[in-house]
Amino acid sequence: MSKSKNRKLLPALKAKARQYLLENKLAIDKSRYKGGKVPAREYVILVNHWTHKVILTIAQIAVIIMLCIVFFNVVLRYCFNSGIGAVDEVARLLVTLFTFLACAIGVRDHMHISVTMLYSHFPKGGKMRRFMDVLSDVATLLCGIFLVYYGTMYVVRLFGRPGNLPMTGLPTWVQYIPAPLGGIVVTFDSILFLAGILKPEDLLYSEPEIDYQELVKQQAAEAEGAEK
Repeated sequence: MSKSKNRKLLPALKAKARQYLLENKLAIDKSRYKGGKVPAREYVILVNHWTHKVILTIAQIAVIIMLCIVFFNVVLRYCFNSGIGAVDEVARLLVTLFTFLACAIGVRDHMHISVTMLYSHFPKGGKMRRFMDVLSDVATLLCGIFLVYYGTMYVVRLFGRPGNLPMTGLPTWVQYIPAPLGGIVVTFDSILFLAGILKPEDLLYSEPEIDYQELVKQQAAEAEGAEK
């Protein structure tokens, strides 16, 4: 009985896993393509989606651990007049980690703060908007390369020197690893946007941004049509 149940259960689990992967853009639906031939760009996009799934999971775990250990240490200090000294240092390391990962996540969906006062004056889909989009991606790419190059150089420089963090005893260079790590993801995303492999509407973490100026124009046009 157990073997027959397992045989029935396994296909159901595989189907649920497949559905989860498709819904979260972590698998390719080959049925959408004639003959099952998937374009190479789809595999690149799939790698991008998996990369962001991994770094999002790491960032979430880092935040949860930081909140738990800081809360536990506060309870120890104020309720039991004691505490764990290494907690502050671990918390700083975790803050550095999820800060740089969150920076990379923000680049993926263009969630960073931007000033669109000039951008919004140009027609949607026009040449000037496309030029500004490219300029923004180039600037982001340069920032990513900067993080990768100088972050790696700093880690390598400290790697060859003796020295440990005072509370945890970890090597000093460990605290700088998130900089090149985040820079690699930022550079990866920027290249895909510039190459046209990723589109601005291909969102992983957020909903499409509402263009309020276009919305106002549409409402005005509808009002004029209703009056006529």
